[in-house]
Amino acid sequence: MTAVTDEQREEKIIEGCQVYARAPARAKAGERTISMDELTGVQALERKYPDLPILPGHVLRREFEYIRHGTLSWFINFDVATGQVIVPSWGTTRSEEDALAHLQRLIASDPFAKKWHIILDNLNIHQSAALVHWIAEQEGIAAETLGVKGKSGILRSMESRAAFLHNHTHHVVFYYTPKHASWMNQVEIWLSILVRKLLKRGKFLSLDDLRDQILAFITYYNGTMAKSIKWTYTGIS
Repeated sequence: MTAVTDEQREEKIIEGCQVYARAPARAKAGERTISMDELTGVQALERKYPDLPILPGHVLRREFEYIRHGTLSWFINFDVATGQVIVPSWGTTRSEEDALAHLQRLIASDPFAKKWHIILDNLNIHQSAALVHWIAEQEGIAAETLGVKGKSGILRSMESRAAFLHNHTHHVVFYYTPKHASWMNQVEIWLSILVRKLLKRGKFLSLDDLRDQILAFITYYNGTMAKSIKWTYTGIS
C-alpha cells in the first residue's frame, strides 16, 4: 500500500471542504452532494425492568439488565445541501454487496440528478471491485479493460480503484476522506445525534421495532430539525 504524504493528505482535506462549500450551488444546478457512512452493530436492547422515574431529589434511574434481540447495520446518506437523511438501508450484514446495493438504491432515487458527489471514508467496501464494475457499466467502459483484481489495471489495488471512482468526468464521483479524519464526513455529526437522541436511551422489543423507531426518527428529524451544516473549516491554515 502506498504511503500518503502530508501534502496529499492536505489536498484531500481542502478538496473535501470545497465539496461542502460548493454543494448549495451544485444543488441549484441539479447536482446532488451526499455524505455517506455506516452505523454497524446497532443493538436492539430491551430493558428487563422499567426505568424508575424522576422524583424530587432523584434523577431518572435505569436498571442495567437488558434482553438482546440482535443487531442491524445501517447505511446512512446525509444530503449536504438540505441537511436531510435520505434513502437509508439496513440489514444484518455489511458486505461489499450490501454497499453496492445501497449505492444503487441511492442513485436510482433521483433519476433526474445531473451528477452525484458522494463523500465517504476509505473502508474497503467503498472501493470494491463490484463498485468499479458498476460505475464502469454506467459509463460505458468495457469490463475487460478494467484489469484483474490484485494483479493489474484499475482493479489492481484499493488505491487504483479509488482513483477510478474519483474520476470527475463520471456521473457518480466518490470523494474519500483522509485516513484518521472521519470528522471530515458530515454524516458523522448526524449519527451522533441519532445515538444521543434515540439509541442511547431507547427500548427496542425486536429488530423490527429497532428499524421502525430509527425510520420514524429520520422522518421526524427531516421534518423538524434538518438543516445544512455551516461548514467553516477550509483546510487552509
